[in-house]
Amino acid sequence: MKTLVIIVHPEMYQSRVNRMWKDALLKENIDVCDLYAMYPDSKIDIEAEQADLLKYDKIVFQFPFYWYSSPPLLKQYLDEVFLFNFAYGPEGNKLHGKKFALGITVGSPVSDYTVQGFNRFTMDELLTPFAATFHYVGAEYVGYYAQYGTVNHATEAELVEGTKQYIEFVKQ
Repeated sequence: MKTLVIIVHPEMYQSRVNRMWKDALLKENIDVCDLYAMYPDSKIDIEAEQADLLKYDKIVFQFPFYWYSSPPLLKQYLDEVFLFNFAYGPEGNKLHGKKFALGITVGSPVSDYTVQGFNRFTMDELLTPFAATFHYVGAEYVGYYAQYGTVNHATEAELVEGTKQYIEFVKQ
């Protein structure tokens, strides 16, 4: 299975975990594209991105979890690349059967993402719009991997172990 990881982090140089993940992906020879590095002006090359999606069986979107969602360039990417008659519509079957997943870094501890926790919602609930999007375009949502506590909570050993688990998730 040919896999692409699309990284969407606006300040990659400041993100210890996303950089760890990116370095590990590259060591494993997994194809990676960094949207903010490619499009610092936010002008996405729609045809190139659609052509890239066609080359892969599995696509993982990797991003920090901001305000219960993704950074703005990922929303823009979905709006501009998942177009009528490409991703949906009468001729929009180009993503049918592809597998989509999410790799998420979360600043808060996992305990915050429970019904009783600080956020009052589970990560599964908060990621429903992504699952619905992938379903809508005829793709298969194969889940997510989340590394919690990335801001002042997780130890270095936990981040290293989380990176190993993330790579296994991407490769499965």
